[in-house]
Amino acid sequence: MRITTGDDEQERPAVRGPAPLAGDAAAVELAGVTKSYGRGRRAVMALDGVSAVFAPGSFSAVMGLSGSGKSTLLQMSAGLDRPTSGTVRLGGSDLGGLSGRRLSVLRRRRVGFVFQELNLVPSLSVAENIALPLRLDHKPVDKSRIRELAGLVGIDGLLPRLPHTLSGGQQQRVAIARALVTRPEVIFADEPTTALDPYTSEAIVGLLRRAVDELGQTVVVVTHDPTVAARADHVLVLDQGRLAGVVSGRSAAELTTILRRLGEQGAR
Repeated sequence: MRITTGDDEQERPAVRGPAPLAGDAAAVELAGVTKSYGRGRRAVMALDGVSAVFAPGSFSAVMGLSGSGKSTLLQMSAGLDRPTSGTVRLGGSDLGGLSGRRLSVLRRRRVGFVFQELNLVPSLSVAENIALPLRLDHKPVDKSRIRELAGLVGIDGLLPRLPHTLSGGQQQRVAIARALVTRPEVIFADEPTTALDPYTSEAIVGLLRRAVDELGQTVVVVTHDPTVAARADHVLVLDQGRLAGVVSGRSAAELTTILRRLGEQGAR
């Protein structure tokens, strides 16, 4: 696979992904991960031997055309589904060796999620939605922590309100605060800016960027939007379930060119 941008025609070989910082364990590591659905002729290979390492305190984006395996990679990395083969480790824990109950506890305590659908509980206030992961884990709720996070994401005046009274951007801010409340090792965000206007989208990505830069959070974002991916430290490019390469320091225009060329190669 050749990944090129602009006038750059250099071959970019597939690589493992951003390496962990010296002396630190990887926040998330995938080794030879495959995921197939169905059997026989109807089998679909969603991921095909993907290996990648996400360093602590990094902002990584996963980008590719529709059907390239982006959301499947997130599900494997976050322990929401199990791979057909290969190994997934989160902070040194091999997810494949955990029972369903222990895996559920790990996700609740060590992983934060920001989904496209948001999954806010409509009957709970903003404050209660942010605190929900703590309550589900039977942990005490520190109201000062809730106020701190609300201030960080810019919704400190909305804590008593219900989700249906908020705009889409405000609801997404609630989801980000909820993802941060347990101080997780990794936050996974799946298409967090879909259906948002460009201004709100930029604000949401800015919040995730701040979580990395100011809080030392590890963030992995799955996106089809090159303007979102351009804010990341590294961009993993998937093509038909395989890791085509990893790029960094690229503009939205360059990432758009990468997607276009992947589409052209796939059409041949």
